[in-house]
Amino acid sequence: MQNPEIIKWARIALIVLVIFLGVKSLGALKDLRNTDPAYNSISVSGEGEVVAVPDVATFYFSVSSDGKTASLAQEAVSAKMNTILTELKNQDIEEKDIKTTDYSVYPKYRYQSEPAIMMYPPAPLRQVPDGYTATHSITVKIRDTEKSGTILTLTGEKGATYVSGLSFEIDDRDALVQQARAEAIKDAKEKAKLLSTELGVRLVRVVSFQDNSGSWPMPYYAEGMGGDMMVKSSTQAANIPTGENKIKVVVNVVYEIR
Repeated sequence: MQNPEIIKWARIALIVLVIFLGVKSLGALKDLRNTDPAYNSISVSGEGEVVAVPDVATFYFSVSSDGKTASLAQEAVSAKMNTILTELKNQDIEEKDIKTTDYSVYPKYRYQSEPAIMMYPPAPLRQVPDGYTATHSITVKIRDTEKSGTILTLTGEKGATYVSGLSFEIDDRDALVQQARAEAIKDAKEKAKLLSTELGVRLVRVVSFQDNSGSWPMPYYAEGMGGDMMVKSSTQAANIPTGENKIKVVVNVVYEIR
C-alpha cells in the first residue's frame, strides 16, 4: 500500500520542477532574443560635419653639419640650431611648442681608388672613412598662423638645411569631434523615427552603436617650402592662406523594433 504522505511530497516536487524548468526556458528564450536582435531590428546611419578655421600651424625643419669627428659635427649643428631657436623664441614661439623629433650622428664614407697601375681588370674602389654627419630635426607649432610664412622664411635664412610639411590644424579637435558626433546621432535618430513610422513598427531600444570619429582633416600644404622659401628675405615672406578644415563623424545605430 502506497504511503499518502510520500505521494503528496512527490507531487509537490514534480510541480516545483516543472515551474523551475519553465522559468529556465523563458530565460533562455529571452537571452536568445537579446543576443541576436537581427530578426527584429533596423539599422540606420547618421552623419555630422563641423567646419572650422584652423588655429595652429605646424612645420618641420632639420639642421645638418659635417665634421672630421662626431663632436665637431655636433658642435656645428648645435651652433646653427641655437641661432634658429633664438629666432623662433623672438617670434613668440613657446618652449612647449618646439619638439625634437630626431637627433642622429653617423659616419660618412667616400670611395677611393687604388693607385694607378697597369693592371687588368682595374682594382675595385675602396670605401674609406670621411668624417661624420650630425642632424637635428625639430617640429614647431605656430599659434599665430598669420606669422607662418615669416617664421618659415626666417628658419631657412638662419641655417636650416631642410624646411617642409607646413600644415594647418585645429588645436582642440576633440571638442569639434564631440559636436559632429552629436549631430550624427541626431541625424540617426531622425532617420530611425521616420523609418519606423513608414514600416508601422515601434522603436524599443538601442542594441548596437558604432561611431567613426573621422580621420584627421586633410591639411593644407604650402608650396615653395624648399629652396624658394629659403632664399626669400623676411620682407618677402609668403602669404599662406589657412583655409578651413572639415571634421566628419559617421555613426551606425541598431534599434530593436516591435
